[in-house]
Amino acid sequence: MDKRISTLSPLNFLGPEPYEPRVFTDAALAVDAITELYERNTRYLIEGFQALAGGASPAGRYRAFYPQVSIETASFGHADTRLSYGHVTAPGMYTTTITRPHFFRHYLVEQLALLINNHQVPVVVSESSTPIPLHFAFGEGAHVEAEANGLADIQLRDLFDTPDLSTTDDEIANGEYEPRPGEPQPLAPFTAQRIDYSLARLSHYTATSAAHFQNFVLFTNYQFYIDEFCAYARNLMADGGGGYTAFVEPGNIITPAGADGPDSALSLGRLPQMPAYHLKKDGHAGITMVNIGVGPSNAKTITDHIAVLRPHAWLMLGHCAGLRNSQRLGDYVLAHAYVREDHVLDDDLPVWVPIPALAEVQLALEDAVEEITGYEGFELKRIMRTGTVATIDNRNWELRDQRGPVKRLSQSRAIALDMESATIAANGFRFRVPYGTLLCVSDKPLHGELKLPGMASAFYKTQVSQHLQIGIRALQKLAEMPPERLHSRKLRSFYETAFQ
Repeated sequence: MDKRISTLSPLNFLGPEPYEPRVFTDAALAVDAITELYERNTRYLIEGFQALAGGASPAGRYRAFYPQVSIETASFGHADTRLSYGHVTAPGMYTTTITRPHFFRHYLVEQLALLINNHQVPVVVSESSTPIPLHFAFGEGAHVEAEANGLADIQLRDLFDTPDLSTTDDEIANGEYEPRPGEPQPLAPFTAQRIDYSLARLSHYTATSAAHFQNFVLFTNYQFYIDEFCAYARNLMADGGGGYTAFVEPGNIITPAGADGPDSALSLGRLPQMPAYHLKKDGHAGITMVNIGVGPSNAKTITDHIAVLRPHAWLMLGHCAGLRNSQRLGDYVLAHAYVREDHVLDDDLPVWVPIPALAEVQLALEDAVEEITGYEGFELKRIMRTGTVATIDNRNWELRDQRGPVKRLSQSRAIALDMESATIAANGFRFRVPYGTLLCVSDKPLHGELKLPGMASAFYKTQVSQHLQIGIRALQKLAEMPPERLHSRKLRSFYETAFQ
């Protein structure tokens, strides 16, 4: 047993000096104060850990707290009801914990400025009562246990706070959070610890830092699309970038604009579960593309985590089974409704909740199809149908008695079937992230056209490039819209957080 343990009292908490709350009417100055407090508190934990790992004796339990920001208003009124965010719905106290303020600076300044202007009241920066877990103080990519050589005989949980999943949930986003009497209302959809958890998971699943993620996201279920995206991005970089500043691949391998290749000879030996690729623009206005693989579980997992970055839109580009005899391989399907038989979100978003099509996204996708394919107006119907997409969790559904599933698909007016689209759309609805789906028919199982190697190869060669160009162009059109138009009131419930 380590002799240093005998000096440890479970009631002896060590921490930085208490922080006196500060009041601000300037959003940028408020975020400066949040950043200063966060960096002070995380530095205290990191330095304490490093001292102990170097052999120092513990004198107690090390603890520091997340910053929090609060607002209190006595009025029901707010300045601009056209906005779906930036104001609270009723008088009272509202608060949220904050993490990684440097990373989220632009977002925080924007949200706080709207609150200050809409309600004509200041915001208060203070320390919360939520401890910062040691692992999250180090940030993404740190393996704390591997650095604890000097603490081999002491449990980290005896000396520091560690991530607590019992208090890390989606109750606020799900509309299930109910403060106890006297407690403040939530100001943001995610708490600091929930955000830290997702930032760590993003790095794990995608092998890229959360800092590289852009505000416009493409999801796909095939590597062919990623290969095409990489070729497109590398050509752009070699030609000067075309407005994009860099291309980032798994392993945080960066090719800057104007370069023929990455600025490092390092390469990732093995791809992660859901590799992400980032075509970057200033202000995170570029495009991120993620290969989520096959299935609703992956689709839910990755969108659960990307949602904390508060992107402006995400789209699903993938393959589907065409369900109508009039469809041909290579035709496009623009989803305007979803049948949810994926089941992974049933506990978070009941299946009776409708997932509406969003006009801004639908128009951007349709305009992009017209622009890239050259078909317009009535002629567009030759290659694209708008209709219901069904998403299931059984890839081999064709092997079951087809009378049941086929009847349900017909009654729902479904025109396509896949395993990810409804999940991505439903999580977009749940997390208030604008969403859309454009699929490409790669087989027609009800009509004897199965996905076989020869057919698939020919299809991939002719269709993937065009499909990807449509997705990129649609996101570029959405990026040209003001964020307040994209983040419309259609995605807001009765009692919403002020932060977008």
